[in-house]
Amino acid sequence: MNSVAKRAVILLTRPSAALHSVNWELQQWRGIRVKVRNGNLEQALTILQRKMQSSGIERMIKNEQTHHIKNLEKRVLAKKNLERKIRGQDLARKLKAILVKKVR
Repeated sequence: MNSVAKRAVILLTRPSAALHSVNWELQQWRGIRVKVRNGNLEQALTILQRKMQSSGIERMIKNEQTHHIKNLEKRVLAKKNLERKIRGQDLARKLKAILVKKVR
């Protein structure tokens, strides 16, 4: 059982025990809740993992982990961030031009 699943078991079985943990607060902030139906914990864990992936919590946890990142991976991430930034600037410039035309 991986660490996410262990945390989920604690959260799903004893929420009062994990009330002060960071993960519990994060889940409350994001509003993720999973019901265990008919005592089927495995299905609840898979649903929880799917919800965590779709909401971005898994990415946040992964980003907080301190481990070595290869230089190639750093370059790829930097390039993606730069492309995202340039794309956003281009869209902002186009939107500004459209708004200026509407005002005139």
